[in-house]
Amino acid sequence: MKHSQPVLVTGATGYVGGRLIPQLLSAKYKVRAMGRSLSKISCRPWARHSQVEIIEGDVLDLDSMKKASQGCWAAFYLVHSMNSKKGRFADADRLGAQNMVIASAEARLKKIIYLGGLGDLHDSNISEHLKSRHEVAEILQSGPTPATHLRAAMILGTGSASFEILRYLVDRLPLMLTPKWVRTPCQPISIANVLNYLQGCLEHDETDGGTFGICGPDILNYKDMIDMYSEIAGLPKRIIFTVPFLSPKLSAKWIHLVTPLPASIAQPLAEGLSTPVVCESNRIRDIIPQRLYSCRETMETALKRIEQELVETCWSDAGAIIPPEWIHCGDADYAGGTILESGFYVRLKATPEKVWEPVRRIGGNTGWYFGDSLWQTRGVIDRLVGGVGLRRGRRHPRDIYVGDALDFFRVLDVDPPHRLVLLAEMKVPGEAIAQFEITPAGPGVCELTILTRFLPSGLAGIMYWFALLPFHNIIFHHMLKKIADSTRMPIIKGPERIPPRLKDACVLPLKKV
Repeated sequence: MKHSQPVLVTGATGYVGGRLIPQLLSAKYKVRAMGRSLSKISCRPWARHSQVEIIEGDVLDLDSMKKASQGCWAAFYLVHSMNSKKGRFADADRLGAQNMVIASAEARLKKIIYLGGLGDLHDSNISEHLKSRHEVAEILQSGPTPATHLRAAMILGTGSASFEILRYLVDRLPLMLTPKWVRTPCQPISIANVLNYLQGCLEHDETDGGTFGICGPDILNYKDMIDMYSEIAGLPKRIIFTVPFLSPKLSAKWIHLVTPLPASIAQPLAEGLSTPVVCESNRIRDIIPQRLYSCRETMETALKRIEQELVETCWSDAGAIIPPEWIHCGDADYAGGTILESGFYVRLKATPEKVWEPVRRIGGNTGWYFGDSLWQTRGVIDRLVGGVGLRRGRRHPRDIYVGDALDFFRVLDVDPPHRLVLLAEMKVPGEAIAQFEITPAGPGVCELTILTRFLPSGLAGIMYWFALLPFHNIIFHHMLKKIADSTRMPIIKGPERIPPRLKDACVLPLKKV
């Protein structure tokens, strides 16, 4: 029975939440999507659906959780911390779960549905992150609102962190030195089956308050999956040597160098692989029957969707967007230090829509229009020093949303066909943004500008800026020229340097998002 009240989905822009919401909408549910950034949620294709309400909130903020829960009848709790660098992730997970319990009780929700992980708590090898997942479930189930705990092993699908690690390792390494966990049994599940189980818990009250393992039909180990993927992808069989000295921490650093995932996310995943994750009971299959996709089917589908450029959500979507304070209007002469700028403009006989096309495709497989080898070298250096590098690419070759990862940038603002603002996430001694602006400059004429702004951190930051400034000027001058040429429209003027801007010039509106 459908309810007139909405379902609350926390973690709405995460990998699972971003796919669950459109599925719930297709099933005629009303949805209240909660995330830490309204601008990030608002960019999603489903955000304009008539049955969606978007709300800004943080599970660590009790007041915002209470506000988000009021008027809902059920909630999906799809939030957890994966970043081992944060150190106190368990404390954050604990606080978020406690806030969910309080908010759900006050709002009189009928049920909470939580997606956690498998793994035996009594296993001496169980990771701290898996322990934290179990603790979150215990806290949620201790409250007055019935909380269903779905325990999944490895989730496979386009853009999932587990699948991306597997894909990049096999694609790039014909020979692998692996830890002993490569032989640990695992029962992976397709993201499609996960979504069906989540939705099914809304429709089957028998699941209320229960704990259920959700797994696919195959019990494999990581070596089996490596062999299976290489066969599906048409690659020679990979040679694998198991060695005893690769700890999860060393494995994470290796994964960081070879795949797009940072070590901070790879480490908890690598730690989890040392624990057997197999369903002890399959009773959920009797309550919520569905066709379970095999591991082979899931991999084949994932690869086809990547080839067809149909990646709805990606592991890199998750996380809060925190724009630096100095890029907002109103912070005119920033008290924290001098803001350094460099920019170029070109004037074309073209519409903004025409110029926007190459801008929206920048990065990923398209590249940066000029000096791609230099960008790639910068990406390799960034990866070696612990940064994100270029391998994250982009989720989609044309569509671009606030919060998307774009090589070693993060999308801060998108206003088609006028503006794209990128926040640098590479390792630099300071904070940097790159802004593309398209503005009318007369009848049938528009102006495209590239502006880079940098807030240096100490003397090292200032030295970094001025040492690279000549190279940046060459790169951005030619990049702007190549973008303009790609429109195939006449260039009226430029590219030329932008004169120093007024002190009150800004990148983003005054309202902080």
